[in-house]
Amino acid sequence: MRLRHAAIALAGLAAAFTALVVAPTANAADEVTHHEFQANCTVDHTANDDPIVYPGVPGASHNHTFIGNTNVDAYTDLDDLKQGETTCLVPDDQSAYWFPTLLRGSEPILTDWHLVVYYKSGIEDYTAVQPFPEGLRFIAGDMTATEQQFADAPGQVEGYECGESFFNWDIPDYCSSWLNIRYQSPSCWDGVNLDSPNHKSHMAYPVSGSCPSTHPVPVPMIEFKIHWPVQGDMTGVHLASGPGSSWHYDFFNAWEPDTLAAMVDHCINGGLQCDSRGYDLYKPHRGQVLDQNYELIR
Repeated sequence: MRLRHAAIALAGLAAAFTALVVAPTANAADEVTHHEFQANCTVDHTANDDPIVYPGVPGASHNHTFIGNTNVDAYTDLDDLKQGETTCLVPDDQSAYWFPTLLRGSEPILTDWHLVVYYKSGIEDYTAVQPFPEGLRFIAGDMTATEQQFADAPGQVEGYECGESFFNWDIPDYCSSWLNIRYQSPSCWDGVNLDSPNHKSHMAYPVSGSCPSTHPVPVPMIEFKIHWPVQGDMTGVHLASGPGSSWHYDFFNAWEPDTLAAMVDHCINGGLQCDSRGYDLYKPHRGQVLDQNYELIR
């Protein structure tokens, strides 16, 4: 009897483990409404550094807020990132993410909450998206943009939002709730260069749902969703880079390759709406990529 009970228990554990195994492809019967997963990271520090634009020149940049990798300064390269820790939930996401600091006067406005970076498909054929190559880095947005250029930019998503106010191309004078912004990156890579002189031309936005021939490799479209704990009178609130239209951000990929590949395959290629563990709450039968410690299930 004890052996029978033990066998039943083991079968139950096996079934539970099987439920966690990653499904490599989408089930044709599943309705696909999303193709994404999240990186959730807290603020690590602020500094007048930018290892992409001003490598090796500390203090040369406007002030940035850094999330993700904790080993980032003006001298940071890929090897430094691989040796760093991370404020992201997933230990294997050692990427660096940074953006101009929001200030009230000269005081930084920061949050203790997790900030969300979505990894999505930027093309119609979400099954074709490939993981970022190690060391890829780029800038999304333009700190010299006018309000009209910011409004017309392919990466903008409803401008600055607060409460029921949307499509603000500069920081509003008044916010009834916390200020936030979403902005999408280009998602087509030239397949050769990990960077370019202007830190943009090796990347491109899709055209009519597909990557252009000059940038044929579809990679994840990342969407920064940044919020700040500031509301009410917004007098004196501004970006360190200038007006609200100067919004931009930097990304330096240092994901552990197998983990990123599994997340892209399961969540983006698989047509799921995943959290940071690669789990879709609405399709639990599809399993997940990472365990309770946010480590890859192998």
